[in-house]
Amino acid sequence: MIALTPQPPYYAVIFTSIKSNEDNDYNSMSDRMVELAKQQEGYLGHESARNEIGITVSYWSSLTAIKNWKQNTEHLLAQEYGREKWYDEYKVRICLVERDYDFHYTD
Repeated sequence: MIALTPQPPYYAVIFTSIKSNEDNDYNSMSDRMVELAKQQEGYLGHESARNEIGITVSYWSSLTAIKNWKQNTEHLLAQEYGREKWYDEYKVRICLVERDYDFHYTD
């Protein structure tokens, strides 16, 4: 599902990853992170897809909201597990969304 975001400006955090062969508890932790992020002040939504490369884009109202999410205790644990056992490589990009537009197909 495409996230419903407010009128810009807002921020996007783009998390791109390549998973390792280890998959211990990855899906349950991923689900937990989504539920936890939704509870964070400033969270606006997210979109995610995974094939060989996984891409998750989360949307936030401010840089402060992003910083607070990064420092969340459970999220810090997930970050540690990611480095230790779930990812061979990842990159995080933080962007200011200045403009967006959409299209909706209708019958």
